[in-house]
Amino acid sequence: MAFSLPLGLMAQRAASTVKPDAVGSDPSWKPGDPPPASWIDPATGHRVVRVSQEPNSASFYFNVNAYTPDGKQMVYTSPEGVYALDLTTWKSRQVVKGHVFAIQAGFKTPSVFYIKAEGEEAESATPAARASMKRSLYVTNIDTGETRKLVDLPPRAMVSTINADETLAAGTYIEGNAGEGQPYTTPSQSRPESERRGGQQPQGLLQPLNKGQMMEQRLAARLPIVLFVIDLRTGQMRTLLHSTDWVNHLLFSPTDPDLLMYCHEGPWQKVDRIWTIHTDGTHNTMIHKRTMFMEIFGHEFWGHDGHTLWYDWQIPKGEDFWLASYNVDTGRRAAYHMQRNEWSIHFNVSHDESLFCGDGGDPGQVAHAPDGEWIYLFHPRMITGEGINKPDFIQPGVFHAERLVNMSRHNYRLEPNVSFTPDLKWIIFRSNMFGPTYVFAVEIAKAAPGSGQQ
Repeated sequence: MAFSLPLGLMAQRAASTVKPDAVGSDPSWKPGDPPPASWIDPATGHRVVRVSQEPNSASFYFNVNAYTPDGKQMVYTSPEGVYALDLTTWKSRQVVKGHVFAIQAGFKTPSVFYIKAEGEEAESATPAARASMKRSLYVTNIDTGETRKLVDLPPRAMVSTINADETLAAGTYIEGNAGEGQPYTTPSQSRPESERRGGQQPQGLLQPLNKGQMMEQRLAARLPIVLFVIDLRTGQMRTLLHSTDWVNHLLFSPTDPDLLMYCHEGPWQKVDRIWTIHTDGTHNTMIHKRTMFMEIFGHEFWGHDGHTLWYDWQIPKGEDFWLASYNVDTGRRAAYHMQRNEWSIHFNVSHDESLFCGDGGDPGQVAHAPDGEWIYLFHPRMITGEGINKPDFIQPGVFHAERLVNMSRHNYRLEPNVSFTPDLKWIIFRSNMFGPTYVFAVEIAKAAPGSGQQ
């Protein structure tokens, strides 16, 4: 969820992506210089590497799988297509050319799934024109380059996620012509072209300046929407539910091919956001029920076990900050507390749940943190002791934060979207701290003394 900036700060930050007056992560860099390939952050002692070479390239949205099943490659996007990055050499190669909408990397095979507009004129068309063309779902094997067209999509349909065994795709479409032409039904198209460069991924790159207003309008519109799945072996589509709630942020469990998470989108204090449903349309379940006025929760994501849901939880909004979890099998709930400066737009978790990370936020975000512009590593600690405890109680913990990257030069209208590499040695994020957006990695271990810039 993107929270609106105050108008004065919004105008200031829209004027320039780079903040040259800030104390930057690489003190030797000056506006106009090429972005450095690597440096040791002087504020934290951690090495940062720029892992993409293409201006306006970007890593995937924080909760979308970008890694191959063997953990050796990561997928990212640029305005020219989709790239695969070798996580041991940091060498990348293009695997899909042209204007496509990347969905995710496969959980079962070394592949990337994406949507492409059909027709010779699609490549030269504007983004708005491509959105109205016939579109199809494709998959490309990252290792071999083999590409297959999987299925044609219904008009106005968007596929958002692929399941764990790569047999189903899930998506939504607005029925009939409802809301057609309204900016809140195609938010990425309402942004200037300069703000959409590199946005060939499940989330557009920059928060639109009017996002708060757009979300209010879309929620109030109560457009009829269909949540569906498509069998990628037969092309058969089946409807899971009809709704006039704004259904968004679909995400399959990474281990259970029949379990889908989705959200009721809108301003967080006005929706009961997090839901799961089985792919046969049963067990439509609300995951978190609010108990306080102005309580908010969202930016939900699956843990790697595919059974634990994590989400940002604030009770109330902007005052007290937790990362909460719910296990869909056992019903167990836990929540880790953090300080205001440590709140992050997005969080993520390591495969073994031993570490968490966050991408921080500027003073214009919901936490209004005076010193929150950092990439964070969080060491979790559960609170233990003797006292009344019941199986349905939330089990509390705290985060002990370690700062990894100084993001004071970063414009937070671009969400950094952190994720751990599978080997747990690096945290991937995207940043515009040097002007155009690039993909970066910060090493979790501190750099050796005297290692310096490379």
